[in-house]
Amino acid sequence: MLGISACDQRVADSTPPAPAPKAVEQPVAKSAPPTPPPVKANQFEKLDADKNGAVALEEYKARSKKPDADARFAKIDADKNGTVSLEEWSGTAAKTEEPAAEEPSAPAAEVAVTFRRPPFSWDTVPIYQMFGDGKRLLTDAELKIVAASSDFICIEKSHGISKTGCAWLGAAREIERFKKIDPKMFCLFYFNSAYAFPFSKDTGVFGAKVVEEPFRSFLISDPKTGEPKRRGAVRMYDVLNPEFRTWWAETVGKGVRETGADGVFVDQMHGNVFSRRKQKNEVDAAQAEMMRMAKKAIGPEKILLLNGVDEDRPDLFEIGDAFMFEHANAARFLTKEAIVKDWDDMKKIAAAGKITVWRIGVNKEAKGAKLVSEADLEKFSRERLSYYLAAFLIGAQPYSYFQYGWGWTLQDGALVDYPEFSKPLGAPKAEATRPDPAAWIFTREFEKASVRVDLAAGQGEIHWH
Repeated sequence: MLGISACDQRVADSTPPAPAPKAVEQPVAKSAPPTPPPVKANQFEKLDADKNGAVALEEYKARSKKPDADARFAKIDADKNGTVSLEEWSGTAAKTEEPAAEEPSAPAAEVAVTFRRPPFSWDTVPIYQMFGDGKRLLTDAELKIVAASSDFICIEKSHGISKTGCAWLGAAREIERFKKIDPKMFCLFYFNSAYAFPFSKDTGVFGAKVVEEPFRSFLISDPKTGEPKRRGAVRMYDVLNPEFRTWWAETVGKGVRETGADGVFVDQMHGNVFSRRKQKNEVDAAQAEMMRMAKKAIGPEKILLLNGVDEDRPDLFEIGDAFMFEHANAARFLTKEAIVKDWDDMKKIAAAGKITVWRIGVNKEAKGAKLVSEADLEKFSRERLSYYLAAFLIGAQPYSYFQYGWGWTLQDGALVDYPEFSKPLGAPKAEATRPDPAAWIFTREFEKASVRVDLAAGQGEIHWH
């Protein structure tokens, strides 16, 4: 799956194929090298700015923009002549000796995208923060804590509503404050595509005792009572109504403009299909159309982050700029097979130049155990961090972000200081390895850390160099 919704708590059930045994390397003939893969050839063509058939260090650094670009270039330049050929870039150049066992894979040229992305870095663990407090705004101290932990955040749906009267105004004030600290911070605002939370001036109508037209037609009706259908206390949107889709997309665009956000986090992407399973195809098509309209409404440079998107929905993958793997109760529902599937999806997302948020909701694992305080939850989150962080790092790709906590409010982990998040990490030297195809142990080397995770045992280790 490209994301797992808290609402559905679905679990990927596909078992990954065991990696093929490592082939015995044969001596390379001194004839013409193998034909480079098309992807590598396209990357090389973009790097070769002067089209002379070789990439110079200056050309490589112009596109790489990595602090260690010189060292990376030197490793790719197999014959040490100061330029990189297509064969060297593709890894197909003839060689007279075996490569080192830990030779890093060549960095891929970035895919061109139209939307602006956060300032991604491997210097430390890439962190995404998402939080809200309906009673108030952040204190100055809290603002600095969040800003120091991440440059990619989202303000939750009801943040500051008691203080400002409108969650959008609360988001706007916080975004303005964050950007004064760091103008490069990426800040999203929250909007739900399935449930009519009445927290803004544009959605407050859905909190009224009686919802008047035309907004009444935007809601699913209970066939037994004729009243708007609810899930819990919240009314449910009817994505099959084209007038609703137009209103929703326009409201998202308005929200981005009024909050000054860099994009929107769209929650609950299911379209309430569980209420009309016989119309699943129509619901899926309508949901995709609404996301396409929303992307147009916010503008090409803004981020459309979708939560809970299935891998069998290529239309939504094409539309979205970023995707969340939510894992609301990871201990119960995140299997070892699902984690490996996540890693595969993270690669696909990165290959398209898009963004991943791998979010872990930490919960007590013992059946029937109860956590009675925030201190209990924080203690447990620290105990389990090495496993979940190791699992993230094994599959992390460029523009992959880690979110960690036990809920969505400000008090659910956003202000916790996890020392591991501040330790030097460095770029990955290569993709992860699986030494024993029959085991669930994976390892990966970063410039300043060695990572090992045992998915069967639920244990992880990170050794910081």
